[in-house]
Amino acid sequence: MLDPVTRPPGSFALRCSRALLSPWSRLSLLAVVLLSAATTVVLYEPQRLLAAGWPPQMSGAGAVVLFGLAYGLCTAAFVPRPILNLAAGALFGTQAGLVSAVAGTVLGAGISFTLGRVLGQDALRPLLRGRWLKAADGQLSRHGFRSMLAIRLFPGAPFAAANYCAAVSRMGYAPFLLATGIGSIPNTAAYVIAGSEAGSPTSPAFLISMGFIVVSGLTAATVAWRKRHSLRSASPSGAEVGSEAAAEVAVDAAIGPAAGAERAPAGVGAGPARKA
Repeated sequence: MLDPVTRPPGSFALRCSRALLSPWSRLSLLAVVLLSAATTVVLYEPQRLLAAGWPPQMSGAGAVVLFGLAYGLCTAAFVPRPILNLAAGALFGTQAGLVSAVAGTVLGAGISFTLGRVLGQDALRPLLRGRWLKAADGQLSRHGFRSMLAIRLFPGAPFAAANYCAAVSRMGYAPFLLATGIGSIPNTAAYVIAGSEAGSPTSPAFLISMGFIVVSGLTAATVAWRKRHSLRSASPSGAEVGSEAAAEVAVDAAIGPAAGAERAPAGVGAGPARKA
């Protein structure tokens, strides 16, 4: 007679594999990877190697490519991009430094996007229950290129946070990477020029680049403050139309004025239909 509690061979291994491949297991792995990357940055400060410890004998196109690869890995590990952009300009000049920095930006964004999409999307998407979160997810999913382009042009939006928010949404790889490459050029170019002209701080190029950085930062802070003020003015306990309008304001505050100016609040067109 067969033992009634006998299980088919391999059932334990099958359950283990399912548990390891479950969404929450992958999300835990993502958390470990990000924590390890952040710890590495704090302990070893790899940005110092790129900024001050770059081997002087390395030059030419190979060095630009290698720097771009290192830039991408450091960006995915939460190294601040302004430091890397200044280093790119100081090491390679304006043109080569800009190419290397933009390529590294796209590479780092792609690494973060892939990690978030493979390890975190399945576990986090069911948690998008709040109205504001759904509005942000819908904006990124339906208008991926336009929204990401606005985020990259908006200096106040955190680079890493935007990468993982886009990964959780249904945005495709192509619009995400293309918008990242195009939208990162202005701010990146300003820092690269400042780094290349750091030896002559009174030169017109240095002064113009620093002026652009200051003005863009002040503009971002002003726009964020106005959007938050509009969000506080919206009644969170009002009717459904008011709540949807507040959600749209929250999305605008996250993605910047460019995307918010291209569409009206969701409650405007839906108001008469609800009254009927």
